[in-house]
Amino acid sequence: MRIAVLTETHPGEARVAATPDSVKALVKAGASLTIEKGAGAKASFPDAAYEEAGARTAARATALKDAELILSVRRPDEATLAKFPKGAVLIGLLEPHDGKAFADACAKGGINALAMEYTPRITRAQAMDALSSQSNLAGYRAVIEAASIYGRAFPMMMTAAGTIAAAKAFVMGAGVAGLQAIATARRLGAIVSANDVRPAAKEQVASLGAKFVAVEDEEFKAAETAGGYAKEMSAEYKAKQAELVAAHIAKQDIVVTTALIPGRPAPRLITKAMVEAMKPGSVIIDIAASAGGNCELTKADEIVEHGGVKIAGFANLPARLAADSSQLLAKNFVNLYPLLKDEAGKLAPHWDDEIIKGMTLTRDGKVIHPSFGG
Repeated sequence: MRIAVLTETHPGEARVAATPDSVKALVKAGASLTIEKGAGAKASFPDAAYEEAGARTAARATALKDAELILSVRRPDEATLAKFPKGAVLIGLLEPHDGKAFADACAKGGINALAMEYTPRITRAQAMDALSSQSNLAGYRAVIEAASIYGRAFPMMMTAAGTIAAAKAFVMGAGVAGLQAIATARRLGAIVSANDVRPAAKEQVASLGAKFVAVEDEEFKAAETAGGYAKEMSAEYKAKQAELVAAHIAKQDIVVTTALIPGRPAPRLITKAMVEAMKPGSVIIDIAASAGGNCELTKADEIVEHGGVKIAGFANLPARLAADSSQLLAKNFVNLYPLLKDEAGKLAPHWDDEIIKGMTLTRDGKVIHPSFGG
């Protein structure tokens, strides 16, 4: 199978869809890889490392020529997509929820597109779940960014000159990113609390040594989908939760928000009034900035200061750990690879497998994913 890996075109994107280690694994499985020259440079993977691992490096046009499988971190731009060979399979974080235009373009070009965002949340697919692997690093990096912006220490420090109080950190949303943020803040010595609308999160938060903060009524007890995502809560619940959070957030030094609902704008969790109730010097890291933000004042890829509180809207935190995030994403692709070939190693996606079926956005010139009426 001929695999192509291109340089990402999104501004600020430093990740790459293959690493030298993943190249070795794919070559061992019988694939041949062509990496666009410089594709891994921003993630500290030089061309020489890919060549040593068994791939060849070439210009984009050469990499795409006769490519059967194209691995991508983000969805390619229109100009690049137009150069894909008809019948090629494209796999990556294709941002399918952002309208149907990209899916239509893939269908028109005869490209069979598989969106990693649609990886089913089943046990067998965990090793292929790119959203989880990237969210894990996003949660970690969010706290590191908070520590950098916050002008004080996280842990309590007792010195001859006096005692420095530990920072208080509040994590909103205890999914993959939130749990890693909790763990990281705890490791740095902060006093951590967290909330989530999913009942199962309470035990997970407590297991990491953080305090759980939520309105635990009957609606809360049923606030989780079969796929493990948080449900959209009623206006009444949101009002009660907002009142509790407003009182809690005013006492915090660091707030990390992580709430995302697939296919919808990020829920608004922090209002301008809540920000104004926080202490000067406090920091908010809004992981949901790319989806509109959980904070009313968030601006994507900007650090906004309001009343002495800094709100950071990093839209692509995994790219700020490009080497590690690329390594995990590339491993997700390697784990998916057996479902893309036949016994002879030729391209033959297992279209009837529930994992491939769940991920398939377009096939044979048609948009087929149920999210678009397919």
